[in-house]
Amino acid sequence: MWSFSQRIQQLPPYLFAQIDRKKREKIAQGADVIDLGVGDPDLPTPEPIVRAMQKAVENPQHHRYPSYEGMFSFRQAVSDWYKRRFGVELDPEKEVIALIGSKEGIAHFPLAFVDPGDVVLCPDPAYPVYKIGTIFAGGEPYFLPLKEENGFLPDFRSVPQDVLKRAKIIWVNYPNNPTSVTATLDFYKELVEWAHQHNIIVASDLAYSEVYFGEEKPPSILQVEGAKEVAIEFHSLSKTFNMTGWRIGMAVGNRRLIEGLGKVKTNVDSGQFQAIQEAAIAALSLPEEALKPIRDTYAERRRVMTEALKNIGLEVVPSEATFYLWVKVPKGYTSAQFVERLLDECAIVCTPGNGFGEAGEGYFRISLTVPTHRLLEAADRIGKLKL
Repeated sequence: MWSFSQRIQQLPPYLFAQIDRKKREKIAQGADVIDLGVGDPDLPTPEPIVRAMQKAVENPQHHRYPSYEGMFSFRQAVSDWYKRRFGVELDPEKEVIALIGSKEGIAHFPLAFVDPGDVVLCPDPAYPVYKIGTIFAGGEPYFLPLKEENGFLPDFRSVPQDVLKRAKIIWVNYPNNPTSVTATLDFYKELVEWAHQHNIIVASDLAYSEVYFGEEKPPSILQVEGAKEVAIEFHSLSKTFNMTGWRIGMAVGNRRLIEGLGKVKTNVDSGQFQAIQEAAIAALSLPEEALKPIRDTYAERRRVMTEALKNIGLEVVPSEATFYLWVKVPKGYTSAQFVERLLDECAIVCTPGNGFGEAGEGYFRISLTVPTHRLLEAADRIGKLKL
């Protein structure tokens, strides 16, 4: 029998695929499972987006191969949205590219700039694809722990000199998955200055920028002067518009970095179905108030579940963004042990913190992607455990 390639053998089992398998096993046993694992919004895609898709599907012009970089009208809509939302000017021709979901772009990006032996600085805990894309490109991940005492921000100045010399990319993700915390423009200013100093690419994952609850809107790194000289930013319509299954996202920023990603994509995919891009244009053109009901729903779920967990003695990390809660496991448990007990005894699926990296040990993540009454039921089941 054929053996897997070295790069495949280096990969750990994909976290969310493992969780899904365990959930299916529990359901097969007849359990009423409450799934607080994968961050997949339960709210429907807004109706104007669905209608735009229905109309676009009927247009035979969209039944042929799409453009590799994305329709110009889609890239223009992205540029217009960035200008309205962040005050950032983007050239739709050279500084925007369509993605088949941001995950695809994040995974492919290192292939354009990382050679074997190069280092990619990855946050820990983090979305697993930063590390996986690095391994696929033959690079070496170097992990920057996100610690609570540092506000879950990476201490990029602590990278040893020998690692720094080989570093090509640093990944950042705020609002953050899994910790839910946000970053400030001051943090981005320091990071951009450091990246210029060491000739390192900054890859920013901004997928959760519109899922916020405080007065301050999360910023884009591209708002910082000089950021466009060193940074590329990945964004997605998945979380903002409840479009996870539609698979549409974008990368924006430095034109050389966009060009490199585009060279990879033209050789491995043929672009995203143009009808989906038409729907994405409709999404990006929605007025700001159209997103308020979505944010209000998550804000209420966050308030209710945070309160319920605190009442049973669990400590929730304070945050003002994403639809996740980052919760400390009770004393005497590892992350995996506690999450396993939740599944076995409560039929609740959560994500162990160490599944996002070693520095996630001691925490677990809850997704607020079920109705409030199910969240309360989950809290009630947990409260019946002897912790």
